[in-house]
Amino acid sequence: MDNQEEINYIKRILDAGETNLFSYFLNRYSNSIYLLILRIVPTKEDAEELTQDTFLKAYRKLDTFKGDCSFSTWLFRIGYNTAISFVRKRKIIFPIIDESVLENVPDEAVKTIFDKDDDENLLQRLEVAIEKLNAEEKALITLYYMEEKPVAELAIVLEMTPENVKVKLFRVRKKLYVLMNSENL
Repeated sequence: MDNQEEINYIKRILDAGETNLFSYFLNRYSNSIYLLILRIVPTKEDAEELTQDTFLKAYRKLDTFKGDCSFSTWLFRIGYNTAISFVRKRKIIFPIIDESVLENVPDEAVKTIFDKDDDENLLQRLEVAIEKLNAEEKALITLYYMEEKPVAELAIVLEMTPENVKVKLFRVRKKLYVLMNSENL
């Protein structure tokens, strides 16, 4: 189903009261929203609850969807904001890496380490490193690499400019490189 068909579903839900059509959105997007939230919050139980909250918020605010982005982008933004709010309230602390350390990481080194996707040990180290990222960084990596969202959509979800998204992605990759190669992993 394309964006226009989803907009038609939304109109039918709002105008004709066909609330059962919302189940389409639940079925199509609940797993992706759950996986995004799970990357941001500490437990599966929290992720499940926040996924439900996301869909409840989306349903209640369906009349505010303007159609200026895809429905999935709008929904990811709600999920992202819901998870980030939860993390901020819990005051979860993430490791801090000195900026000078990141600046000293050669761009070539970052590129080569992420090209080796068949190395099981590397993938395990990457997974551990991702868990050490802050909530926003985890969301960015999840949406870009796992959900394959383009930079333009990430800019909408994260409320940044596309240029800021690119810079953040670059810095997060460097941070992952440092985390993967630190002795704490």
